[in-house]
Amino acid sequence: MKRRSKRYKRALEKLPESETMALAEAVEVLKKLDSPKFDESVELCIKLGIDTKQANQGVRGAFSLPHGIGKQVRVIAFAEGAAADQATAAGAMEVGSEELAKKVQDGWLDFDVAIAHPSMMRHVGKLGRILGPHGKMPTPKAGTVTDDVETVVKEFVAGKIEFRNDDSGNLHVIVGKKSFSKDQLVDNVVAFLDHLPTLKPATSKGTFVQRVSLSTTMGPGIQVRAG
Repeated sequence: MKRRSKRYKRALEKLPESETMALAEAVEVLKKLDSPKFDESVELCIKLGIDTKQANQGVRGAFSLPHGIGKQVRVIAFAEGAAADQATAAGAMEVGSEELAKKVQDGWLDFDVAIAHPSMMRHVGKLGRILGPHGKMPTPKAGTVTDDVETVVKEFVAGKIEFRNDDSGNLHVIVGKKSFSKDQLVDNVVAFLDHLPTLKPATSKGTFVQRVSLSTTMGPGIQVRAG
């Protein structure tokens, strides 16, 4: 049995007896829970009706939340020439081509998102085994392989999120900070849940969004009524 902190146990005692609640109510409850000595992230967990054993039922992408996520996202860019200059000006913490790929290949992973110009995939393609398991491999599906490196770097630096389902068919998405206002958190969650159905795989049958919950970094999950 996993041991829980006293704060976590106190939070559980404050949760309503009802199994699920409306989103606005769930956010109100979440914001009233005891907090540690840092501004916790708020995470949306969604159980999807997909078969993760089927390669064509994976769900991944990127999305710009209305109010961002409340943290500075560390972005690197694989680019050369004018695209490299634009990426630097847009806020990329490090920009390069072959030398940057070599740095990553040698074990450097101190960044959140990697963006790549298509011409750089000859270098980036070799990094799949390193970046893939960490969810940092640039891919056209997530919008992180792009001709418009400048715009995409700006979006991610501003808080655009990248996501993909795990092996159990769940999505874990940061939707802000506990210090956000109730309306900001609700807006972010609603925007993402409205976007999610557009990603339903054609081969996925039945209910796509099965369960939704909200939690803070160190708090219990609060089940939210989907739809």
